[in-house]
This record gives sequence, structure tokens and C-alpha cells, in this order.
Amino acid sequence: MAKLKHADLRREVIATCINMNASGINQGTSGNVSVRAGDGFLITASGIPYARMKHEHIVEMDLDGGYRGDYLPSSEWRMHLDIFRARPEAGAIVHTHSIHATALSCLRREIPAFHYMIGVAGGTSIRVSEYAEFGTQALSDAMLKALEGRTACLLANHGQICFGPNLDRALWLAIEVETLCRQYWTAMLAGKPVLLNEGQMASVLKRFKTYGKQPGELAKNDESAVIAPVRRDEPVGKKAKKKR
Repeated sequence: MAKLKHADLRREVIATCINMNASGINQGTSGNVSVRAGDGFLITASGIPYARMKHEHIVEMDLDGGYRGDYLPSSEWRMHLDIFRARPEAGAIVHTHSIHATALSCLRREIPAFHYMIGVAGGTSIRVSEYAEFGTQALSDAMLKALEGRTACLLANHGQICFGPNLDRALWLAIEVETLCRQYWTAMLAGKPVLLNEGQMASVLKRFKTYGKQPGELAKNDESAVIAPVRRDEPVGKKAKKKR
């Protein structure tokens, strides 16, 4: 067998799949994971249990819809392909059938701004796509529409899909979406949640542009998501500058 390319990325995809199931947001082989690699991407093979997954079970695909190797890619390869084509900021994708996200998708219920963390998906709601059969171009087209201006959406009568700049962020977002769905479901059991208004969410979304970034990662005009306390020490570089 020829040596497989992208060994480190293949290892990371397998670890993400195992962590996805261990976190409780996926069951069995129902979800799938992909990551950009070179001019194409790597995606989990169809129907292989994650605990038994080896490097050769991570399928290499190009952005024209072709694949290499002895294993078929996930039946949902079209959704991954179309996100990578349409969203250049997408570095990795996680699709799961998490319990609460799937339940709400079956109700065709969009998740509104009941909590400010809705902003982590890029907007004031998490939309639900129109229904289409799994593995079809129709499903992929419906998904892309629901993802406009967003990094996550629910798929009607199916589950959820998220993307991020890397595998860690994509998995983090999928877990966050499921948490929000569970919180929204719980709040609805007690009554009608009070929603945040447009002005409140606009402020949140502005700050979320730098959510998770440390001071050294901010661009010149970026507003930090953290309203920081007073720093009592000084960075080493600044102290050394003053001594000169």
C-alpha cells in the first residue's frame, strides 16, 4: 500500500470522532467529520466504527467531488464538499445527530436569541434547513441556505452541522449548539423564554468577533470580547524597553 498523505490530520480526525461520541453529542457511526487538506479535504469513511478507525479509513477527496482509496467517504460527503467550496473560512466540519438538536430539528424549530451564546454561530438565531433526504444534493443546497451568515444550523428531521477554522473549534461549536438546544428545550418546558432584542444581540455579536482570543491575537482595531480588569504587572518586553 502506498504511503498515505496527511498522517497527522488523519490522526486528528479520528481523535475528533472519538471525542465527539465520548462527549455524548453523537451515537455510533451516525455523525461525520472532515478537515481541509491541501487542495481538498479528508473525511471519515462510511459506516466504520470510530473505535476501529485507522488512517486508511479517512478518505481523501478533492473539491471536484472525487475520492481516492479503497473506502467510500461518508454518505454526507456532499454537505462537507459544498461547505468547503462555499465558505473559505471553513477549515473543519462536524456533523452529528445530537439528541436535543435533532429533536428540535424534527419540530422544525429555529433556536432564537433566548441566550446570548446563540451568537457563537454567527447570528441572532440558529436556523433549521428545509427537509431533504440524507446524502443528496438537495440536502446540501438546503443546508447552505440555512448556513448563510452562520457557522452552524439544524438539518430538518436529521441533526446539526457546524464548521470552524480547525477541528477543535468545529467540535467545540457542535457541543455548544447541542448545549443551547438542551437549554432552549428546558426553558420551553417551564414557559415561554424571554428573547434578547436586536440591539442586545448586535452588541454581543460585535464582541463575539474576538471571542476566545488573547490580547496578543487581537488586530489593531479589534474590540476585545473580555471587559478586562486592571493588569497589575507588565509584560517582560515592556519592562526591558523601559530599562533602556
